[in-house]
Amino acid sequence: MAKPADMTRRQFVQGAAATAFAAPYIVPAFAGAARPAPSNRITMAQIGCGGMGRGDLHNFLQADDVQVLAVCDVDTEHREAARQAVEERYATNTAHGIYRGCDAYNDFREVLARDDIDAIVQSVPDHWHALIITGAARAGKDIYGQKPLSLTIRQGRVMSDAIRRYGRVFQTGSQQRSDDRFRFACELVRNGRIGQVHTVTCGLPTTPTRDNPPPSPVPEGFDYDMWLGPAPSAPYCEGRTHWDFRWILDYSGGQVTDWGAHHIDIAHWGLGLMNTGPIEVEGVGEFPDDGLWNAATNYRFTCIYETGVRIVVTNQFENGVKWEGPDGWVFVNRGRIDAHPRSLLNEKFGPREVHLQRSADHYRNFLECVKSRREPIAPIEQAHRTITVAHLGNIAMLLGRKVRWNPDRELFINDAQAQRMTDRAMREPWRL
Repeated sequence: MAKPADMTRRQFVQGAAATAFAAPYIVPAFAGAARPAPSNRITMAQIGCGGMGRGDLHNFLQADDVQVLAVCDVDTEHREAARQAVEERYATNTAHGIYRGCDAYNDFREVLARDDIDAIVQSVPDHWHALIITGAARAGKDIYGQKPLSLTIRQGRVMSDAIRRYGRVFQTGSQQRSDDRFRFACELVRNGRIGQVHTVTCGLPTTPTRDNPPPSPVPEGFDYDMWLGPAPSAPYCEGRTHWDFRWILDYSGGQVTDWGAHHIDIAHWGLGLMNTGPIEVEGVGEFPDDGLWNAATNYRFTCIYETGVRIVVTNQFENGVKWEGPDGWVFVNRGRIDAHPRSLLNEKFGPREVHLQRSADHYRNFLECVKSRREPIAPIEQAHRTITVAHLGNIAMLLGRKVRWNPDRELFINDAQAQRMTDRAMREPWRL
């Protein structure tokens, strides 16, 4: 599809919803070239500037074909530190060493209302993902979104449907898909090197615990009510917000969702089951009955798929993913890859065998897909299917019994109690 001579890159991106995923428009790579003109850069905003947001912002600031125009965070300290990082980075590109072109916001809706922003980076707590992502999709923004995708199964479905409806590009921050080690392990399994897989084990970390700290004053410059947003009202206390939100079920799902988003995703990738889910789930989890942090500490749940394969998710196994079949096993994590027999590690794949999509850089893969309108290596529908498994595990463990699931209809079978747990009410005035 040719680009008219008078059409800027921004006009092309913002008009792409009408022709999304048609024949790709190819933009030359800028590596080693002069910094592109402003009209040829992807304009971005960072929403969520603490924790993972700092790392995401740093990575996109290294891209010459990106211009970060805005940052957004409900914590003034995080927000201003992010603004300073942007302006210091771009000041190096000016003759006088000064840059003042990054706006800072407390409310993400002001970011989404700007028509000069092509894409957003969403790095906020899980309970905010659905509202920001669906709002961004409606506003015509492409999205790099941190994992885990959703707080609930229904929210994941709504987000995935919105990305498809509005023709947006969405990359999930499941960066293990852009790691050669994980891809090679999955290719060994997909190409039958260990035979028909019968069991996959996903080893995740143990969720920490915490006592009940007393309520305390909200720190100056922190919009705590906005941080809570759609979550239930609760007094501010140390250990509730920022990084520690992960261990509280009102905002996340503990390590089951935080690391499950990574390793269940790789388990599915190796099995070729990225767009489906289990039919039965059961397990046991220890949920603290006192204390601020209430996500499962010790846990083990087993998922049975229609193919007969079992995926076991537990904190009682080495962090990583292990596939087992009649002819051997393959194990991978961020530090190593191993297999039995060891000779599997020297395998080569023929031209007619499965070769999974390659990405050397998760952030660059997103940017290139924004330009081409192709699907990125970690698309939202597969992220939804991955995190659904973690949610199903938490539901089964909270109920203390086996649950049966229809992955095609995304409904529990004859189980109204479990079905009610596929979503949560939102605090007024927030609506999805």
